[in-house]
Amino acid sequence: MYLLGFDIGSSSVKVCLIEASSGKVIASDFSPKKEMKIIAEQPGWAEQNPSDWWTNLKLAHQSVMSHANIEPEDIKGIGITWQMHGLILVDKYQNVLRPSIIWCDSRAVPYGEKAFKEIGEEKCLSHLLNSPGNFTASKLAWVKENEQELFDKIDKIMLPGDYIAMKLSGEIGITVEGLSEGIFWDFKNNCISEDVINYYGIPKSFFPEIVPTFGIQSTVSSSAAEELGLKEGTPISYRAGDQPNNALSLNVFNPGEIASTAGTSGVVYGVLDQLDYDKLSRVNTFAHVNHTEEQMRLGVLLCINGTGILNSWLKHNFATSLSSYGDMNELASLSPIGSRGLSIIPFGNGAERVLENKDTRCSIHGINFNIHSKGDVLRAAQEAIVFSYEYGMNIMRDMGMDINVIRAGNANMFLSSIFRQSLASVSNATIELFDTDGAVGAARAAGMGIGFYADSKEAFSSLEKITVIEPEHEKREQYLEAYERWKDHLQEII
Repeated sequence: MYLLGFDIGSSSVKVCLIEASSGKVIASDFSPKKEMKIIAEQPGWAEQNPSDWWTNLKLAHQSVMSHANIEPEDIKGIGITWQMHGLILVDKYQNVLRPSIIWCDSRAVPYGEKAFKEIGEEKCLSHLLNSPGNFTASKLAWVKENEQELFDKIDKIMLPGDYIAMKLSGEIGITVEGLSEGIFWDFKNNCISEDVINYYGIPKSFFPEIVPTFGIQSTVSSSAAEELGLKEGTPISYRAGDQPNNALSLNVFNPGEIASTAGTSGVVYGVLDQLDYDKLSRVNTFAHVNHTEEQMRLGVLLCINGTGILNSWLKHNFATSLSSYGDMNELASLSPIGSRGLSIIPFGNGAERVLENKDTRCSIHGINFNIHSKGDVLRAAQEAIVFSYEYGMNIMRDMGMDINVIRAGNANMFLSSIFRQSLASVSNATIELFDTDGAVGAARAAGMGIGFYADSKEAFSSLEKITVIEPEHEKREQYLEAYERWKDHLQEII
């Protein structure tokens, strides 16, 4: 018996097949091998064509199935995870009306800020746990104001994972977790927010049926079965946004547990069991995967847009003579803690929630042509990403969260010893690295959704811890000195 996980990222789509009883990965692949195109017709805009997600899902799925050499009927559940906050619009024939406005698009910031003031800051925070900000609801408000003719054709709105589920099943649904990440969910009244939809003029008919995060949400249609080589009727039994799902994949379900990722964007995600929020909405609170009306489980999400994308930009534009990220890390390791006084502000990927939606752009501070080298710049970039995490984690600490252990997958920036050691030492937290990723987590969760696993403990019993990184206590003052210098430069800008 096997379980399938689909991870719809902004860079690629990953597909993973696991053997249910052992949790062993049988095959996995991703597509495209180069990053998926992001359309940016104006500064601050970011769109993708949902059809590209489907095309690349099919390519990665075909590769996985050919490597696995199993029968389609042996797949008993499908889990889906996705890049959060994207907006997909379809007409009554399920035709996509425009490219998806994705997570790092900044155009809706003014709409969310205005709504925050006019709905009422206290009401937004106490009911939505966030400002409407630059999230899906505000993106839809932008469409309504700027593309009225298109807005009038909308039958249903959805998030990226809901689109994939629609392509698989022909049915449209949405979860409470999805509604909450779109800032459509009223946590006090446990329903779609009347305040938000009335303020923005969004018809309630736009919202699909609410389906459970875990459970038989829909099944694979005959047409999708033929297109993908699956068995008709295979259950789609789990879906969640990428950061709640990443926490799930690291077995983070309970209050006080912390997960992190460091890909294109960077995230620290912790679980709460009571309604809470940051008054400035610099970190955001959403429904976690196991949140119910009876058992409150909320995910506090710190998201930094400008993280791994900085490292990627340097590789393609600055360190072109180096063939890999490993080579970059090796050169960076020759620079001491603090990068010889060089500081980088890494926020070059749109407006940053942690900075109250300011778009500061990326900048370099303190460069000295006589002493600084390429390695110093590369180390300063990694330290900058770490410092942006610490800046945000202090907001989470002010909300009462203890950050003593951070769990992460052994991927992306966490592959760098500089990054993970700096993060452990600056935050004074132990880092635990695990052999997992979002697609694997979605596959395991699909097993929970069909009832194969009794609970999360059973589903994640085979989760493998790779290594533990402890803070360098004897060097912590050096890290903190560099952090304070970095923070001073940030304060000059904001």
